[in-house]
Amino acid sequence: MAHGLPDPMALLAQLIVSFDHPFGFWAVGCAGLAAVLIVVSCFVKTILPLRLLAVGSNAGFMAYGLLQPAPMIFMLHATLLPLNLFRAVEMARLTKQVKNAATSRQRGDVWLKPYMRSRPFSAGEVLFHKGDIADQLYFLVEGQIDLVEAGRSIPVGELFGEIAFFAPDRRRTGTARCATAGKVLTIDESSFKQLYFQNPAFGFEVVRLLAGRLSHDAQDLERRLAEAARAAAPRTDSPPT
Repeated sequence: MAHGLPDPMALLAQLIVSFDHPFGFWAVGCAGLAAVLIVVSCFVKTILPLRLLAVGSNAGFMAYGLLQPAPMIFMLHATLLPLNLFRAVEMARLTKQVKNAATSRQRGDVWLKPYMRSRPFSAGEVLFHKGDIADQLYFLVEGQIDLVEAGRSIPVGELFGEIAFFAPDRRRTGTARCATAGKVLTIDESSFKQLYFQNPAFGFEVVRLLAGRLSHDAQDLERRLAEAARAAAPRTDSPPT
């Protein structure tokens, strides 16, 4: 056949010969099912269904390799099966955590923490300066970190640095200085994007988290402006006569 393509007649002959094998019918059936799963996976847009289809395809080709027998095909898919199964379980776990978080309205950083890395810091260290490129998200585990320009400290157990992470210019709007020694959890842009694009539920929960934080900041700003206005207003009470 030209260009090195397999001869359809040769493939058909090989298929017919396969039925002469004691388990030929089952072997071809398993291979056919595995092939169908691969075709279906081409139309899947999200990672978790794609991984599950890959697991089914690996199982089908392993069965074919055992029944035919075809050792190389069996070994190839026996190698791929644990990897696809692990990734499928991992994404299913993340999806469950995100759904639980959405149902219970718990903070998004609770389910983000398992995908973050621990990083200690010392007193006086600056995590980032105003104007730096935002390439990390942070979660404060212990210690005290001050946002210099805002004049406030970050509470332990709070996710921070996420606004600039998604800003158009990705520039930090303030400086984070460590007042004491402690520890943060971090996740970089590459890891975050991988989770975001692999799982639509994760992306939705991130949007909810950002919207909640912006709403909270807006309410806090409104409260401060109201307090400042009340403090600046002249007193109208007349002295007693």
